[in-house]
Amino acid sequence: MAETPKFKLHLALVHFPVYNKAREIVASSVTTLDVHDIARICRTFAVESFYVVTPLRAQQELVNRLVQHWVTGYGAEYNPTRKEALLSTRVIGRLDEVVEDIRRRFGEAPKTVVPDAKPFPQSLPYEAMRGEIKKGGQFLFLFGTGWGLEKNLIHEADYVLSPIDGLSGFNHLPVRAAIAIILDRLLTEQGK
Repeated sequence: MAETPKFKLHLALVHFPVYNKAREIVASSVTTLDVHDIARICRTFAVESFYVVTPLRAQQELVNRLVQHWVTGYGAEYNPTRKEALLSTRVIGRLDEVVEDIRRRFGEAPKTVVPDAKPFPQSLPYEAMRGEIKKGGQFLFLFGTGWGLEKNLIHEADYVLSPIDGLSGFNHLPVRAAIAIILDRLLTEQGK
């Protein structure tokens, strides 16, 4: 049986504030496939909470309907593993509400971690971030949708992770693939 870690990871899939292709700040659309897949990734890596962050009421209702179907509806009987994965999914309108929810539930505010496809002067290598996580505490990973997180979220984060480097120079991964790669690199022996 795996040892219980002294840290807790939380993940927010942020749909606002993000950029569109024209670099305008927008609210991007929720993709239900992302919700399913990211919930499964979070469960695999023992992520405590998965937040879908959108201020759009219709998008919140869509995600809540999806989660309820698989957690309490017919879907819960049909696919118990999907139910297990989606149990930690929460829909929240704003990032400050996510931080407050974690503070209320766990007694401390999380440190924010932003992975980004671009390098920043303060970007931290995975090995260094792994060391920070092992010290313990609450960590909230912010993953952007659309064309990326609004720049102030990056600048205000406690940590910015180095980009994922592939072999071709192409660096435009789907968010759910990036999440799986990053969590594997940070949390498993194979990721070292």
